[in-house]
Amino acid sequence: MVAPRMVELMHEASGIGLAAPQVGLPWRMFVTHVPDEDPIDRVFVNPSLRLDLCGLSPQPYEEGCLSLPDLRLDILRPKGATISATGDDGRPFQLSDVGLLARVWQHEFDHLEGRLIFDLAQPVDGSIVKRWRKVYDAQ
Repeated sequence: MVAPRMVELMHEASGIGLAAPQVGLPWRMFVTHVPDEDPIDRVFVNPSLRLDLCGLSPQPYEEGCLSLPDLRLDILRPKGATISATGDDGRPFQLSDVGLLARVWQHEFDHLEGRLIFDLAQPVDGSIVKRWRKVYDAQ
């Protein structure tokens, strides 16, 4: 099974999320484990995401990424989100959040859409992003 191995890799890297494209798989799947918010290992297969600003403009928050070690950038994201997916048990489920979980879902969903945090970085981070793009594109 792939999902248990992805969960294992996420924990080994001290991450709170990992998407299939990050480990070379072309699947629309990611795993999460956010200890203070959702302390179980959760698998999201074929997720769909609905964003909710919660009456606020997008909120900045410093994000890191297992694909880009040592890079942390302020990323603007809507505060809330609702996600629908199929779990590793084959059952569909839906969750909503207005905090860190919503941000993690958005971050991992971005991987499924081919986006990394440097694609969403604020202009103030422009020089950092340019340096990382050169390193990333050279690999």
